[in-house]
Amino acid sequence: MTARTRTTTIGAALSLGAGLVLTATGPAAAHEHGNDLAPAVELRVASYNIAAGRDADGSFDIASTAEAIETIDADVVALQEVDVHWGERSLDLDLAEELAQALDMHVAFAPIYSNDPVDDGGPRAEFGVAVLSDYPIVDFTNHEITRLSTQDEEPVPAPGPGFAEATIQARAARVHVYSTHLDYRGDPSVREMQVADTLEILAEDDAGTTQILMGDFNATPEAAELAPLWTVLTDAWTIAGDGDGFTFPADAPDRRIDYVAVSDHVSVEGAFVPTDGPAATSSDHRPTVVDLVVPRGHRH
Repeated sequence: MTARTRTTTIGAALSLGAGLVLTATGPAAAHEHGNDLAPAVELRVASYNIAAGRDADGSFDIASTAEAIETIDADVVALQEVDVHWGERSLDLDLAEELAQALDMHVAFAPIYSNDPVDDGGPRAEFGVAVLSDYPIVDFTNHEITRLSTQDEEPVPAPGPGFAEATIQARAARVHVYSTHLDYRGDPSVREMQVADTLEILAEDDAGTTQILMGDFNATPEAAELAPLWTVLTDAWTIAGDGDGFTFPADAPDRRIDYVAVSDHVSVEGAFVPTDGPAATSSDHRPTVVDLVVPRGHRH
C-alpha cells in the first residue's frame, strides 16, 4: 500500500489530564484500483491490544501508544484493553478519546465493564474495546457475548457487552469492522461459547456484507475452539503473512494470538507484525497489520 500523506508529531511528555500534544493533517484518501467492472478500495487495518497504555515493561505511556499506532499507518485499528476513566493505572484518562484526538481519527468505544463513578458526579469507570477509523463510523453496536467476569468473586459464564461492531464508510466501500477480546483462561470452554456467539452475530448481517473481525483471541491458530471461525472467515495471516506472525509477549513473542479475519470477496494483499520501533515496545502485545482490498458498494 502506498503510504498515506498524514504526518503526525506526538508530544513526548504527557501531563496529568492534559492529553497528548499532536498536530496532524487530515487523513489521505484510500486508493482505489481495478477496472470499471470491479472497482475496489484499499484498506490497511490492524488489531492491537494496547494493555491500557502500558508499554512492554509495564510503564504507562499513552503517548508511546499513539506513536505506535501512527507508525503502522493503518486506516482502521481495532483496540483491546482500553481504559476509560478506569483509575490510577491509566491516570484516570479516557484512552479512547486521547488516542482519537492524538491521531485525528474517529473512535467508538464498547465497554466490557462499566462501574459506578468513584466520586459523585464523576465519569463511569469503564474498560473495553474500541475501533479507531480514518473514515466515518456511520453505525456502532456494543454486542453481548458470553463472558466470565473478572469483577465477580465467583463468576459464571453469562452474556456481557464488549463485542464492538462499527460500520465504516471507507469512500465507496461500506465495511463492518468488529473488535473483540476473547477469554484469557487456559480452559477453552468460554472461548468456545464466545466463538459461537460471534458467528451468530456475524450471521445477522445481510449476505454479501464486507466483514473484518479483529482482536486478541487468546488462542493460537490451531486451537480447536477457533476452528468454527475459519469455516466462515479467512485468517488473513494464512494468505499473505510475512514471517511467523507472533505478537505476544512483545519483548520476545512466541505465539500468534492477535488476528485479522475477513469475509469472502475481501482480498488480502499483505500482513506483518512490526519487529522494531514503538509498535514493538508500546504494549505487551505487538499489533497485527494487514493490507486489504475491499469491494466497493453500500452494503448494509
